[in-house]
Amino acid sequence: MYRSHVLVCGGTGCTSSNSAAIIEALEAEIKKHGLENEVKVVRTGCFGLCARGPIMVVYPEGSYYSLVKPEDVPEIVEEHLLKGRIVKRLLFEEFTMDDIKSLKETDFYKKQHRVALRNCGVIDPENIDEYIAYDGYAALAKCLSEYTPEQVIDIISESGLRGRGGGGFPTGKKWSFTAAQKSDQKYVVCNADEGDPGAFMDRSVLEGDPHCIIEAMAICGYATGASEGYIYVRAEYPIAVKRLEIAIGQAREYGLLGKNIFDSGFDFDLHIRLGAGAFVCGEETALMTSIEGNRGEPRPRPPYPAVKGLFGKPTTENNVETFANVAQIILNGADWFASMGTERSKGTKVFALGGKIKNTGLVEIPMGTTLREIVEEIGGGIPGGKKFKAAQTGGPSGGCIPASLMDTPIDYDNLTAIGCMMGSGGLIVMDEDDCMVDIAKFFLNFTVDESCGKCTPCRVGTKRLLEMLEKITSGNATLRDLDKLEDLCHYIKANSLCGLGQTAPNPVLATLKFFRNEYEAHVVDKKCPAGVCKALLSYEILEDRCRGCTACARKCPVGAISGNVKEAHTINKSLCVKCGVCMQTCKFGAIVKR
Repeated sequence: MYRSHVLVCGGTGCTSSNSAAIIEALEAEIKKHGLENEVKVVRTGCFGLCARGPIMVVYPEGSYYSLVKPEDVPEIVEEHLLKGRIVKRLLFEEFTMDDIKSLKETDFYKKQHRVALRNCGVIDPENIDEYIAYDGYAALAKCLSEYTPEQVIDIISESGLRGRGGGGFPTGKKWSFTAAQKSDQKYVVCNADEGDPGAFMDRSVLEGDPHCIIEAMAICGYATGASEGYIYVRAEYPIAVKRLEIAIGQAREYGLLGKNIFDSGFDFDLHIRLGAGAFVCGEETALMTSIEGNRGEPRPRPPYPAVKGLFGKPTTENNVETFANVAQIILNGADWFASMGTERSKGTKVFALGGKIKNTGLVEIPMGTTLREIVEEIGGGIPGGKKFKAAQTGGPSGGCIPASLMDTPIDYDNLTAIGCMMGSGGLIVMDEDDCMVDIAKFFLNFTVDESCGKCTPCRVGTKRLLEMLEKITSGNATLRDLDKLEDLCHYIKANSLCGLGQTAPNPVLATLKFFRNEYEAHVVDKKCPAGVCKALLSYEILEDRCRGCTACARKCPVGAISGNVKEAHTINKSLCVKCGVCMQTCKFGAIVKR
């Protein structure tokens, strides 16, 4: 028995902030002080509060240390682990020396409800025994010993679980379609090809709790009659891939994968396939085509994968977060899961919270939580006193929610009603300094690069959309171009082969709907209200504020600023490259962009 456990985040975010060096230093210091048999160091998955990483939590006190550096480790070991004195200067800001409260009481965590993320930041993801200690594989055992395949599907259906990959299709119904097929071979596929800019939900689950995916896929295999599964994960996720490989090996060693699992006669095994980072492979038929060794391109539907999927056999495909809920539904019951969320959107949803927000990180909230609660309470608001402008949900496939709709409850139907979509869970927050036309152009530029090119509406149409947006941001468009832009959006949505093309116009349509005034300012006034679009910008020196210090002139890379010492300077706009260095350099606020 150890008297103290030191949990250190080993997710990608904290690893990039050097948490591996912190763990190495911890182990060395603990050995130096002879505490190897008293203190255990555990490398966990993501705690969620990425903005404060690297994160270290010491139990039993529950001291939550944030922004830890390797050089802080000797002090933590000597003061806290050896002498029992908490290092106050490293505590997360909501903690004090006399008030070490539960993490669930902090602003970031108190409105969250962790189901899919329940073990992330809690267990060692490379130790199957720790997963088992938290009821791991109990759900699989329960299914194999107490329920028929039909009963398992009924439980999932009654829970109201819907696909968390973006489409929101009822999971139980999807499973039932595959189960109804007669075939000598069926498959289960986990879509871990997370490609949205700013999204890292699935990656964090795989890194922090890989066994929950393995268990859920086995349950799905039992329910649908499949004996083999594939996890399709992008190669850019090396930590996730490594931990999946370890977890699959451990499950096989324990007899939880392979032949005759739990002496039930049920056989199921898993394989990993690495994706090369093609966004289109997030679409289920393109993903399966890639697993088969072919170029990742979508197939026409029908037939749907439940009838003819991987290798032409009936296949069930769900994303990581969907599978992460399955074992808990089996253990706690359909009513337990259905008690969370809203009437038509049950359970919780994981979001990767990023952009102009104080508490960037991973959050899991009950469906129906408002955007205001996510941004202002959990997220801690907008830094620098800036005003919230919009939040982009669903990445390149989604739409933006403006400030006027901040009290919209987040669920599938409410987002669809305002022209947005849940997406897989990326939530990018924007403030008053963001140009919504430029945001739409950013996402469309991504989609153009990621189009597989198989169908003309997507391959050509998205390129034409991007050209129109570039025309607008350069000040060369007319109001007629805005009408053409909208018409083309609807054409692409109606005629593209797969979800990539069908949803590619969403950022344009949403920004047109809620921020048409910004588009019109670009077109009519030849101005970018946010001061982002370079072609429409100009920098000016305010004569009454300029002290003639010459700092801006000395910093200007092209010599566009002139003037004598202690006299007001001027900018030659024909030479100015609009880099903004002069504005950043001026200490007197004498330079403005218009």
